[in-house]
This record gives sequence, structure tokens and C-alpha cells, in this order.
Amino acid sequence: MSSQPATLCVRFSVISGVFAARKALSKLLDGLAPLNLASDDTDRIKMVLAEVLNNIVEHAYPNPQTPGPIGVQCTLVDNGLYIALTDTGLPMPNDEPPIGNAPKTDVQFVDLPEGGFGWFLIKMFAQDITYKRSGDINTLSFHLPIRLKISA
Repeated sequence: MSSQPATLCVRFSVISGVFAARKALSKLLDGLAPLNLASDDTDRIKMVLAEVLNNIVEHAYPNPQTPGPIGVQCTLVDNGLYIALTDTGLPMPNDEPPIGNAPKTDVQFVDLPEGGFGWFLIKMFAQDITYKRSGDINTLSFHLPIRLKISA
């Protein structure tokens, strides 16, 4: 018999801004606490969500004077977490997530990129990534595999 919750759904929203990603990550991890996740699973969740949330803050709501809501829904499924994020900011260019290729690192030290790893990291750890724009709402959803600890 499993000591894990049979169903778990964490749902909340934050307002975009400088601390939105930190606030959302804290709320999500608090909501996932009953799962007693392994640290490597928690680290993957933090990495992917921080990248996605920071992208929403920076690109969907580029003007800090006009913040907007970011909705987060995380549902426990058989083989991991299904996560959906919504916002009413600007749509993604070409109505699709970036390709997410790794930036070139085989360059001189002074020419190493400072950024550009976000979508590469997201696509490395997340599966089944989908994006859609419906009216003025962006929805990005994906699956993050996790290992649940089963105890008798």
C-alpha cells in the first residue's frame, strides 16, 4: 500500500514581477511536500519551473509597469507531474515554444554565452511540451517524470 496521496493537485496564481518565480516555486514545493520527493526530482522541478516562470515574466509581461497573472496547476499522474501554466501576456513568437538548441560552448572563454540555456534545459527534462494561445490566454503544459517513494 502506498503512503502517497492517491490524487494531488496544486493550483494557484501569482502576479508577474521580480519575485514571481520565487513565490510560485515556493507555493508549488509546499503543495508537493506530501509526496516527499527525492532531491534530484525537486531540483529538476525547480530548474524547469524557474526557467518557464522567468520566461513568462520577461517575455509575456515585458513591461514591469503592467504585470499580469500567472496561473500554475500541477497534478500528480501515474508517471510524474502534469504541469500547466497560464498567462494573459504576449504570445510566444510564431505561436510555438523555441527550438531549445544548446548555445555554443566550444568557443573562447570570453565568448561563452551568459544565457540562452533556458529552453534547452526545459526540453532536456520536460516531456510532452505543448503551447497554445486561446483568445488572450497562453497555456504551456508539460510532463515532468518523478519517482514516488512507495512504502508499505
